[in-house]
Amino acid sequence: MDLDRLNAQPAPPVSLQPSQQRLAVLPWLLFVAAVAVAAWLAWQIWRPAPIGDPLATSLVAFDKQDRLTVFSAELAPVVASDDSRLFGLVTSRQVAVIPARVDYAIDLGKVGRDRMRWDAASSTLTVRLPALEVTRPNLDEARAQYLREGVWITRAAQDKLTRDNTRLAERLAVEQAANPVLLGLARSAAKDAIRQNLAIPLQVAGFGDVKLSVSIDGESGKP
Repeated sequence: MDLDRLNAQPAPPVSLQPSQQRLAVLPWLLFVAAVAVAAWLAWQIWRPAPIGDPLATSLVAFDKQDRLTVFSAELAPVVASDDSRLFGLVTSRQVAVIPARVDYAIDLGKVGRDRMRWDAASSTLTVRLPALEVTRPNLDEARAQYLREGVWITRAAQDKLTRDNTRLAERLAVEQAANPVLLGLARSAAKDAIRQNLAIPLQVAGFGDVKLSVSIDGESGKP
């Protein structure tokens, strides 16, 4: 009976030496360290790219275009020229309608940081563009219509009337291109084009929906 009682008693707990305790904890420490290193590497690979300078992003978008044609106007100057020969005994007149196209452009190469301002609080980018540049009128003399008056129009007189009307048509087209209505349409088109050209690069760069306020030198009123 005494032997059975002794066998039924629970065995005393086994105590580990300090060196054995360190060996038991070491695999867990190595596992935790490996997880930390793996998490750090994953963060370095997949972390969001830092958002850069919105002004630099916008300037890069401008550099890719340099000069931007924002609007074109089709004009139809009506001009007339007279010719007199043989001491005024032979006179002739030519009326011409010469179609002309004028382009309005913005030189984006003139846009630097001094023309841009970023408001981080409202996510607003303000851009001030240089004045519109109006190209030289492109006359389409192939579609021109002429009306000539005169009893006898020599070849020389006809050539002179045509040259005179061409110069007059170009001059008149320049004046018509400066019409406030056309300039207003061109400025509006320029602002829309700049907003579209900047919105996408800024979104791709991580700035989200940026408000764009665009103005142009020489305009009156609010942008």
